[in-house]
Amino acid sequence: MLDHVSIAVDDMAAARRFYDATMAALGIAKVGESKDWLGYGERCDARRPALTYLSVRLAAAGATPEPARHWAFKAADRAAVDAFWRAGLAAGGTDDGAPGPRPHYHADYYAAFLLDPAGNRVEAVCHRAG
Repeated sequence: MLDHVSIAVDDMAAARRFYDATMAALGIAKVGESKDWLGYGERCDARRPALTYLSVRLAAAGATPEPARHWAFKAADRAAVDAFWRAGLAAGGTDDGAPGPRPHYHADYYAAFLLDPAGNRVEAVCHRAG
């Protein structure tokens, strides 16, 4: 389960296009933005500990985001996993694992993997039975 994640990107326009599309496909609201920041989801608090938040920030000049990073986003169902993957590809992402079962994790694990335009590895996962 994710509480919050902060990532760095080197191209905010490409990141905005990618994350606006993939988060919308998963039903995750965009909660703010500026020229060097994007925010999605909602931050947890004592009354709502199950919430999740993503912060996408512009990397410092000359810095390169680490390509081995990985974030998994909750998906409500398998159709949302599929929509995430299609939206991400259409918005400039690269396939890193098409939607499908991943029984080596557990019997009902259904996920898709993408590399965002900055090279971050992102996943959408549904843990419900098909």
